[in-house]
Amino acid sequence: MLTHVVVIGAGVYGAAVAAGLTRRGARVTVVDAGAPAGGTSGATFSWTNSCGKQPRAYHDLSVASMAAHRRLAAEAPQGDWYHEGGNLEWAEGEAARAGLRAKVAGVLDYGYEARWLDRADVLRLEPEMAPAELPPDGVAYFPREGWIDPAGLIGYLLATAVSGGAEVVRDDAVTGLEVTAAEVRAVRLASGRRLPVAAVVNCAGPQAAQVAALAGLVLPMRNTRGVLVYTSPVTVAVSRVVHAPRVHLRPDGDGRLLLHSPEIDGAAHPAAGGGYRVDQSAVDRVVEAAVALYPGIRAATVRGVRVGERPIPGDGLPVLGRAAELPNFHFAVSHSGATLSVHAGDLVAAEVLGEDRSAELAPFRFDRYRS
Repeated sequence: MLTHVVVIGAGVYGAAVAAGLTRRGARVTVVDAGAPAGGTSGATFSWTNSCGKQPRAYHDLSVASMAAHRRLAAEAPQGDWYHEGGNLEWAEGEAARAGLRAKVAGVLDYGYEARWLDRADVLRLEPEMAPAELPPDGVAYFPREGWIDPAGLIGYLLATAVSGGAEVVRDDAVTGLEVTAAEVRAVRLASGRRLPVAAVVNCAGPQAAQVAALAGLVLPMRNTRGVLVYTSPVTVAVSRVVHAPRVHLRPDGDGRLLLHSPEIDGAAHPAAGGGYRVDQSAVDRVVEAAVALYPGIRAATVRGVRVGERPIPGDGLPVLGRAAELPNFHFAVSHSGATLSVHAGDLVAAEVLGEDRSAELAPFRFDRYRS
């Protein structure tokens, strides 16, 4: 058994990897420059899906990951972070409608659950939508999709890891990796602490490239920003993820709603004192679109605006598993971490401890960037 594994990052991936490692008997330290769930995992739309993901291996990994969420939520004493209410999506303009038709045809060809609804069908599912905002037909419905509460999931997974003996170190950034003879020997932290290791797992999300560089590895990343708007509690029943042309929204627990639109992602700008500022006009537009769709939420106020940095590897696909040139350095980095983390994180944990997961991980290895 490996004597000590350091997991860098305490988001959804880091928590899932740590839980998988401790369940298999490893001694684990999870380290994060901030607080658990304080980075991207705390500012994400967290939509669980495999809706149009390509190539087929990525789709299959996502479907297996959705099933892993269901199992974990069913097994956990309080699996209330997982919400499988389905996803409704429609488009405006012929080009966008053609794209949606192609997406639905593609997932149906893969055996993924999807069907077309008309306006009356949608109103039976979401009766408080404004009928005039819906097309007469052509609404795609993906019934097995949903959303997670990332903080709840991370809390459960880290508690599982800690009960198995893991240590969680917060507010202590990784500043160096000691590498000799093609092996990581130790992790150095900003506090001055030095952690001897048998293996390291890079779950650092948007900072994954910087952590990889400490090990002498070049990980291409093309991170993007995402702006999320959080409302006050509303007295309107919104039961599903909704992707309308001008607003994406979902429930966020305790009557709150989470709003997003790709159009406002560009309205986030670096602030002088750190962090980001978001143009108020962009926030107003996404709220207005939500009110047009659900008139009953007109009295809602904006309780918060968060900007998350989405970690996206250079080719858009996950980076998972060991690096061939540094075999005790492992990756668990991707976009769509809310969907993938429980399953993919466990696959990575299994490989760290010597299990053969080549069949599942081969399409996603870091080494594709070396060829």
